[in-house]
Amino acid sequence: MLGRHRPSWARQRGFTLLELLIVLSLMAIVVSTISLAIRDPQATALEREAERLAALLESARVESRATGVIVRWVPATDGFRFVGLPDSLQLPTGWMNQGVSAEVYGTGGLTLGPDPLIGPQRVTLALEDRRITIATDGLQAFAIAPSP
Repeated sequence: MLGRHRPSWARQRGFTLLELLIVLSLMAIVVSTISLAIRDPQATALEREAERLAALLESARVESRATGVIVRWVPATDGFRFVGLPDSLQLPTGWMNQGVSAEVYGTGGLTLGPDPLIGPQRVTLALEDRRITIATDGLQAFAIAPSP
């Protein structure tokens, strides 16, 4: 019996360090991907509100320039309103989600036209502890401003 050897696969027990490191690396990649895919629903809702408001502001700005009428956007306690738009153009006046509020920097509202250059303007939307800012430099369209 002394001359008899076991096959090499039968002597091996457990995992090598390299195999363990590969498995741990794969698990870390999967966990990080999943955590990035799961977003905060409030942050997502606020981002949708900001994108929607930027599109509405641009629509009102185009209408103001086309008609030559001064149009202002004013936040209200239950939403917002566009002052100066013709009655034929019915833009939304409320938020899609409960609890959203808006704060305009400077004056109480945004002036959207009719001049092609309207000056830099900013509005910050808030939902609970989340905040997002929409801004224009006066020449370009309203868009979500990068976080400071």
